[in-house]
Amino acid sequence: MGQENTTSYHKEFVSKLESLYGTFDPVKKKFESTSNSRIARDLCYSDSQFSRLINNTASEGEFKRTLRNVNRLLNETRLQKEHRSTEKVESGKKSNWILYVLGIVILFLLGFIILDYFEEPEQKEIASEDSRYEMLKWSFENKYIKPYVKLKELPADCDYPSYKYQGKWTLKNEYKIPFFRERNGFHYVAKEAVMFARSMEESSADGKQFEGYEYQRHEIWYDKRELPIDSFLIPNNRTKLKESYNTSNLAQDDNFVLLANVHTFFRNEFSIDSTLIDRKGKAIGRDIQFLDEDELMENVGNKKLVEELKSEINSIAKNRLEDFSKPISCEPAKVPNVDFHYINEGDELSFKCQFTTGRFLVDYEKIFVLEDQYINNICR
Repeated sequence: MGQENTTSYHKEFVSKLESLYGTFDPVKKKFESTSNSRIARDLCYSDSQFSRLINNTASEGEFKRTLRNVNRLLNETRLQKEHRSTEKVESGKKSNWILYVLGIVILFLLGFIILDYFEEPEQKEIASEDSRYEMLKWSFENKYIKPYVKLKELPADCDYPSYKYQGKWTLKNEYKIPFFRERNGFHYVAKEAVMFARSMEESSADGKQFEGYEYQRHEIWYDKRELPIDSFLIPNNRTKLKESYNTSNLAQDDNFVLLANVHTFFRNEFSIDSTLIDRKGKAIGRDIQFLDEDELMENVGNKKLVEELKSEINSIAKNRLEDFSKPISCEPAKVPNVDFHYINEGDELSFKCQFTTGRFLVDYEKIFVLEDQYINNICR
């Protein structure tokens, strides 16, 4: 549909959002009290889709679906005002947080299948633009549910270490690991990890435990030479990777072919003592996204081999390999600061781990960086 056919929908869309987010500036295409990115999260949309809506370049179908979402948001706001008792709601929200996030996991696992079979073509295109962790991000950044322990809720003596660990953590450096299936030649590259951490107040009255819900994106590469794993290990230290392998760029090596992206939902539990942080957890959702079939054929050059490689990769989602940040094989990390009140954005948690593949143990290091801390102030 052309813009002239969607103008009335656009006006209704903007008008209803103004009742929630303040006056709309038609020149800057922004609302008075809230960023466009945050509004997009409230509507469960990507920034790119919200941009189409706010700039009136979306289709009539998109506007109709969006108006239903806006009406839902308005109804939720109205019901909140009518029935909410602030302290009771906060308590109820937190006690049900685990169930809520498990619901998010179900959406993570099923959402892509549902979209493929039941949505219109334009909706598939929209879905493909969204990062796999958008729903997880929305779970922690929307305006209705705040899973974090707040400053005013801390004990009088402020002895609650996990409050300063709450917020968004990201992977500092990508890293790679050769791994063994039925054949040599497979390599993981950790490209991205985003973790939202919150204090586990429901099970840790002393504030020494926190949990992290983590989205991970890994790449799987195939070495056409099928070199054995020990080719990439230091000869006199058979668990350490050669520096030349660690610093290599597989995308610039003609011997390597990118096969797939692996999207993983991972739940971490952290325990704090005075100087160390222990970590455990497991992968609870995974989605493997292969490259286009034509591109795989062009890069691999053999249809039978392509099918064999895809079969090997699919088995990763079905066996006990989990992901290669298996917490049980990681050493505890040092606390960023022994005085937890002074933990700040930019601080790191570094876990030295070992990955078991076939008969080999491979060392690697996973480092989280605190990017967006929920409580910046110091409890006094």
